[in-house]
Amino acid sequence: MNKTIFEITKMDCPSEENLIRMKLDGIPSIANLDFDIPNRKLTVFHSGETVQIEKSVIELNLGGKKISTEQTDQTEFNKNANQKKLLWSVLAINFAFFIIEMTTGIISKSMGLVADSLDMLADSFVYGISLFAVGGTVIKKKRIAKLAGYFQITLAIIGFVEVLRRFFGDEKLPNFSTMIIVSIFALIANGICLYILQKSKSKEEAHMKASMIFTSNDVIINLGVITAGLLVNWLSSSKPDLIIGTIVFVLVIQGAFRILKLSK
Repeated sequence: MNKTIFEITKMDCPSEENLIRMKLDGIPSIANLDFDIPNRKLTVFHSGETVQIEKSVIELNLGGKKISTEQTDQTEFNKNANQKKLLWSVLAINFAFFIIEMTTGIISKSMGLVADSLDMLADSFVYGISLFAVGGTVIKKKRIAKLAGYFQITLAIIGFVEVLRRFFGDEKLPNFSTMIIVSIFALIANGICLYILQKSKSKEEAHMKASMIFTSNDVIINLGVITAGLLVNWLSSSKPDLIIGTIVFVLVIQGAFRILKLSK
């Protein structure tokens, strides 16, 4: 058995972990994957060469780089029997906040909230693909990934068009208080998701969940929408909301392309 360690610089929340798991699924030489999200490290236990594994990691464009490969005597690995239950929990939270943020975003005329809702939906897709493809074939998983990726891109493009329309049109100011309040709850929800997923890790990793929360893209987006809400109120302008919405839509499309890579 060999142990290969990868540095994944853009792996800062569990959704990236699931993308990597899906990408590496089906490589018969892999015996186990051990993720250290706070330190952005992936340890792959496998037999044979690392060429296919390294190629798959790099193709995800998550900043993957092989650090080392060495032999190991470890052949037994802890399997988390509650993994499926945990995935269902975070899927439910993410999808619920997709609906909440999409609804409040439309009502409050905030593109920041609408865009953040799509980011929540993107995470839901990742967890959903992991769940619904369990026990299925690699082909089935790739088909689901392709559908999810294109659907996500379509929604993001619609969002871009709406941003442009509002930028050049005469729109009312978004409700800044709704932006801030809903984003604070979304921030808490993301923290809960990370905590739930970390319950499957060792205690040594669990104490690092706070650093994960503050470095994750989802949390940064939530803070961005909160900041945009404050600027909307301070400047009496909808531009901060449109800017954060545009930034998040770009991130959503980048995530969609990562998902589409799984379908190849």
